[in-house]
Amino acid sequence: MLRLAIVACAASAMLAGFWIGLGRLGWELPHAAAFASLHGPLLISGVFGTLVALERAVASGGGWSLAAPALSVSGSVLLLAGMPVTAGAGAYVLAAAILTGASLVALWRQPAAFSATLVAGAAAWLTGSALWAYGSPVPDVAGWWLAFLVLTVAGERLEISRLVPQSRLSLPLFLGAISALLLGACAGLFTALGACLSGLGLLALTAWLIRHDIALRTVHQAGQVRFMAMCMLAGYAWLGAAGILLLAVPPATTAFGYDMAIHAVLLGFALSMVFGHALIILPAVADIHPRFGRALYLPLATLHASVALRVASDLLGTGAGRQWSGLVTVAAVAGFAACIARSTRSTRSHDARTGS
Repeated sequence: MLRLAIVACAASAMLAGFWIGLGRLGWELPHAAAFASLHGPLLISGVFGTLVALERAVASGGGWSLAAPALSVSGSVLLLAGMPVTAGAGAYVLAAAILTGASLVALWRQPAAFSATLVAGAAAWLTGSALWAYGSPVPDVAGWWLAFLVLTVAGERLEISRLVPQSRLSLPLFLGAISALLLGACAGLFTALGACLSGLGLLALTAWLIRHDIALRTVHQAGQVRFMAMCMLAGYAWLGAAGILLLAVPPATTAFGYDMAIHAVLLGFALSMVFGHALIILPAVADIHPRFGRALYLPLATLHASVALRVASDLLGTGAGRQWSGLVTVAAVAGFAACIARSTRSTRSHDARTGS
């Protein structure tokens, strides 16, 4: 019951983040302007941070590590209730600290490059949240939060890639990519050095993922396995696009350079990963058992169309395109949620009829 409540709270934080995001894009929505500065923190920590912490806690057997997603949820509640930012940010810091501690325990139990990468990802969330709690503006800490998302996925894919034969340069390339990404976060996305290092890190990591990820093999299969692979590969394409954007149009040099790179990673990459993993994560963390259906391809395609519209509108400086891209993103997430809910009801009806 606690896990399901945490998932529901993360979904509520996503709704709030999207509501605020639509307000930032120019749609006139009640209360959106008052919470404009919370758009990024709610989505990064309130949604992705909560889900990552919950997944890691379940994988480790629960216990004290469940405090991480619970604290992350508390941070979102405090922020949306109008409490001081330091209160909500402090809860996020504690959540990230517990996740980092749990990741260090996992590394101690199973010393490996992928475990160390997960530690680095959690520590990046902790660093970004701590800097934000101490008053740094969101754009200055965004590199740390993006590193959290990217390294979390990269660490998990590195673990799975052990099923595929590796070259001698595989691990050095991977470590070089994540090192560049972390150094870019240290420098900051709005510095020339930070944008360059982050861009190179994202491009190198994209090259590694395309070369070594099993998604290149599983995409030729059918059903749910192929859908997951499509989500992975589409996400990698946006990860590489974000790297190119950081190099070609650095955030400090153009009006929407920051917006393009951030949303290419946050929506095109991270949200695509959520779509791809939902069918296997929801049963484990919330006892929800959706089934795969071809209808899931429609919200997936809609999601990536929305990101393409957002980036194109940013490049052209088209305000209307930016506004509508937000609505298309919301439609994609709503459509995905509807497909999950429908398939879950179908599964329960089938189980009830068969007595299973």
